[in-house]
Amino acid sequence: MDSSKPIRIEHAAILTEDPSNPHADTMVIDGERIAWVGWADELPQTYAGDACEAVDMDGARVIPGFIDAHMHAVMLADYSRQISALPPAINSIAELIEAIREQRAHQDADTWIHGWGYDEALLAEGRSPNRYDLDTASDGAPVCMMRTCGHIRCVNSRALEIAGITRDTPDPEGGQIERDEHGEPTGVLKETARDLVTPFIPRASEQDTVAGLVDLGRLLASQGIVAATDMCTLDGTDAQPLLAKAAEAGLAQDMATYVLWDYVKDDPTYAIAPKQQDRSRQLFCAGIKLLTDGSVSGKTAWFDTPYLGSDPADADACGFPTCTEEELDDAIAFCEANRCQLSLHAMGTRAIDRVLEHAANRAPWCDGTYPHVRIEHVTAPSPRAIRTLVDTGIGVVTQPIFAYAEIGTYLANLGIDRTRTCYPFRTMLDAGVNLCISTDAPATSWAVPSDPFPNIKSAVTRHAYNGVDFGQDERLSIEEAIALYTREAARMVGFEGLGMLRAGYKASFAVLDRDILATPADELDRVQVVCTYIRGKKAFER
Repeated sequence: MDSSKPIRIEHAAILTEDPSNPHADTMVIDGERIAWVGWADELPQTYAGDACEAVDMDGARVIPGFIDAHMHAVMLADYSRQISALPPAINSIAELIEAIREQRAHQDADTWIHGWGYDEALLAEGRSPNRYDLDTASDGAPVCMMRTCGHIRCVNSRALEIAGITRDTPDPEGGQIERDEHGEPTGVLKETARDLVTPFIPRASEQDTVAGLVDLGRLLASQGIVAATDMCTLDGTDAQPLLAKAAEAGLAQDMATYVLWDYVKDDPTYAIAPKQQDRSRQLFCAGIKLLTDGSVSGKTAWFDTPYLGSDPADADACGFPTCTEEELDDAIAFCEANRCQLSLHAMGTRAIDRVLEHAANRAPWCDGTYPHVRIEHVTAPSPRAIRTLVDTGIGVVTQPIFAYAEIGTYLANLGIDRTRTCYPFRTMLDAGVNLCISTDAPATSWAVPSDPFPNIKSAVTRHAYNGVDFGQDERLSIEEAIALYTREAARMVGFEGLGMLRAGYKASFAVLDRDILATPADELDRVQVVCTYIRGKKAFER
């Protein structure tokens, strides 16, 4: 192919996501950008004939590349080298113990054993692993298993010893050290308690992390993902320098990073300069992330109704907040001063109401091309919260894959009636909420957590992976789900030139193996990407 010529994509079924020009069959790419998109019989003479290199799509469906507005890229790359405690590899605590034992056989007693993704609802024993389970296979080595939600760690006795956690260690603010009936730590560390071991866990080398990110970029390209986020690391690592090095080494996606407030709140010199927020760059820092509650599956999301099986007299029967009122106000003030976006994790009804009480009365401080505040997950918003979201333009970034993959835990913790009201996509969209969908990979119980197609299937069918109906009234159409994964996701983060196929936008798009708009809803997870272009270059071809 003559790289000096524009590329003419022809005989394609193009879904542009551009409301002014929603469908087309021809698109011209000049360098990194789209020069023209429309119908073949309207093609300007400038791009006709030999003026372009022609690529015949033979009727294939072309869509804007997916944008994952909430994932943890550095964590996801790192987890690929750890034990995956998810089906089909791990289906029980017994199998997890064997996987730990196998890894321990190839390393010494001072090397940490890491794993991720366990979900007690997917384990045959129906419970979380504990320190004693992990001890049976570790032969004195420290072990750390991250729960699927990313909010809970299970560690063994050696790890507790290294971190100095005993029965006398108090619960940290916003966290819990789970204890048995004798008051001894079980090894399960919830929310901020998980950070008690963080300083003692060796970090991967920069070289290994960069290589993992480049590999992750190849995986994302194979899934049609052209842009993504790092919504913060949980160990205080600054993702931006790592991603910058990965971009130099071949990571193709546009990337936005967020910094966890916990790691900058006590640094009076910390700032996010306008240059760091320059959204015309491949990599930019979008803002600050603050965790205000936990997860449904960990019973730490903060609701206004107790979890099933909880003692109503228990102060934490409804979950609990993981930050103080002062931290909320300080994070808002920081973002106002730095004119950067604020991301607030809030799943439960009380957590959502609380963050809106603090954020809704502030005038927008960003330029209006993306929301100044975005709330992550928004599992169970109250009607009042939905009205406030509409009135303020505060964004919502939600994840259909959660209930789809973790249905067992949702049913056990909330029951079927409450579960069917969770993640009210239809209600929020019809009300006019500024909404997009994403995966939160790797913080969900799915073997390939970044895959867009099970996520879309969940939004469209409102059936879990095992067929359980979790709320038909809240279904989206296929077209709506794609729009929320492309155009609206780009707007949420502020990715420049992405989310639509329009003249002047980046030539970042995916070619599918079938017409997704005509695919039966229960077959959406079978859709595959044939090839992906990122900024005019082919980044993947099957």
